[in-house]
Amino acid sequence: MSLAARVGQALARTVDPAVTAFAARLAEEAGALAVLFYGSNLRTGAREGVLDFYVLLPGPAERGMWPRVSYREWEEGGETLRAKIATMTLAKFAAAAAGESRDTTIWARFVQPAALAWCRDDAARAEVAEAIGAAARTAARLAVAVGPDAGTEADFWRALFRATYRAELRVERPGREDSILTLNARHFDGLLPAALGSAGIGFACEGAIIRPAMPPAERARVLRWWRVRRRLGKPMNLARLLRATHTFEGAGRYAAWKVERHSGVKVELAPWHERHPALAALVLGPAVLWRVWRAKRQT
Repeated sequence: MSLAARVGQALARTVDPAVTAFAARLAEEAGALAVLFYGSNLRTGAREGVLDFYVLLPGPAERGMWPRVSYREWEEGGETLRAKIATMTLAKFAAAAAGESRDTTIWARFVQPAALAWCRDDAARAEVAEAIGAAARTAARLAVAVGPDAGTEADFWRALFRATYRAELRVERPGREDSILTLNARHFDGLLPAALGSAGIGFACEGAIIRPAMPPAERARVLRWWRVRRRLGKPMNLARLLRATHTFEGAGRYAAWKVERHSGVKVELAPWHERHPALAALVLGPAVLWRVWRAKRQT
């Protein structure tokens, strides 16, 4: 199956009607072109926890830091649905997926499964599909450049994810790349050959073993491209975290929900906590930690 066919099939994946309704609501409020749904809830079909969306807007690619992140809750049929939403233009998303920015998060995330939960029209659908295909090609090039001379598909994807994890500020537990491949085995089965073919990179297959034929000059170019992004990965992650302390809409509610979910301790928020999440964390933090400690001592 071609990469375009695989991407189209993946994006058309059936999604829980409550999730599509949430996506449509976000799209209408933002004037979006499309909304992508991804993460563990896509794989499991569960509604609990936090749903992950990317809301893609019309207009020229933005400058500066992106995406804008927010947290929303929506009551539906007596159930509270929670979502973390990343918002950016489709133009910037497409450029980042193609590896044209110095950021690694878009193509590394969207070589993994995603569904098109809402779309304005066929033109937007085609643009999103092309961007997701570009993410697969970008990831496949790096997987070949940092991977073995020959190996299974999983060997190359493991090499890719290990490289991207080392470039990020967050610390992933050992074997995280294996769990991604195991939990999404159907998605990754055959993806590397399809992406390499779409990228014009030759390869030979010997049973389950793939031997890419990336020219040395091309491999050197990809590795130079990667060195720049690897060096900037942690500083960019830190800059985004600092920015989020001022721009993460709903950060207080999100933090309060996380505390209650993991400890059972309910955190009551006043309106000013929502308006000043960083200050609220300093004021509430010690008291919340004390309550969590006491709750754990009592269990």
